[in-house]
Amino acid sequence: MNVFDGHNDALLRIYNDPTPAAFEAFLNGGSSAHIDLLRARAGGLVGGLFAIFPPSPMAGDLSDRMSGASYDLPLPDPLPHPTGADATIAMASILLRLEAASNGGLTVCRSVADIESAVARGSLAAVLHIEGAEAIDPDLHMLDVLYAAGLRSVGMVWSRHNHFAHGVPMRFPSSPDTGPGLLEPGKRLVKRCNELGVLLDLSHLNERGFWDVAELSDAPLVATHSNVHALCPVSRNLTDAQLDAVARSRGVVGLNFATAFLREDGRMDSDTPLDTMRRHLDALLERLGDDGVALGSDFDGATIPDAIGSAAGLPRLIEHLSAAGYSDALLEKIALRNWLSVLGRTWKA
Repeated sequence: MNVFDGHNDALLRIYNDPTPAAFEAFLNGGSSAHIDLLRARAGGLVGGLFAIFPPSPMAGDLSDRMSGASYDLPLPDPLPHPTGADATIAMASILLRLEAASNGGLTVCRSVADIESAVARGSLAAVLHIEGAEAIDPDLHMLDVLYAAGLRSVGMVWSRHNHFAHGVPMRFPSSPDTGPGLLEPGKRLVKRCNELGVLLDLSHLNERGFWDVAELSDAPLVATHSNVHALCPVSRNLTDAQLDAVARSRGVVGLNFATAFLREDGRMDSDTPLDTMRRHLDALLERLGDDGVALGSDFDGATIPDAIGSAAGLPRLIEHLSAAGYSDALLEKIALRNWLSVLGRTWKA
């Protein structure tokens, strides 16, 4: 079954290993990554939102500190705009160079028609997304430049705060209500994204910021890679009230495969059964309906269940859900159609 994915960090992985070998491994396989072109084909991954995450210097890997009975990890300091801009441009360049070097194996897509055309040709459909908008200046000039380069999805924050909004900390157990809402530039960013037809990703945004976007935006509410707070009470997950707001807007939530956001104990532990993922999908379907649930793996950015392992293991999740009674029609919506639908209702082209 064809799968379109709401979030991966393949570009960050290549950016952090700026060697020809890392670039070539994405195109030809041979690395330990969750996603490369060979693993994507093996698992039916036909496209997704390719995140640009400007990393904080010396931040280290947070996932190895998310294994206790509780945790509250200190977040890195805000990232200066020039640093965020440099990293964002570099990762956008990586995606464009991958497209050029792939001999048709990857296509940067700017519309749903582009995605459908790429899938029909057997080309991996890559949508440019930013996670943490430090590259965009408060006056939003850079937003227009990035849009021209193909940007079609914006997450205002990763978990550290910036000049637009406040993110949630990596905290368990915790409500997502962890701080103030959008700053004035953030409110302007919402309106300008609506005008351009750029998707606004609410994953990582704190609860007050979520409600500010819900009030200001005329687009469907979307969380590309978030789960159900009632099942895993980590700050990154969405409460029932937030899920109900997404449903009212005809939005979408993509299931995050990161085990710390799946497990009842909030631990990053790859020994997590597929049934844990299904419970979140069941709860999302109950709140959002068949048209509001999708996948947002966080491949190459998180510890995921060993039962999946990489993009090549996606069929095991589909088979598990089918065995649990999910119909083929519902699985096609979750795997592909719901993303194409919400993107079509958000983008202007």
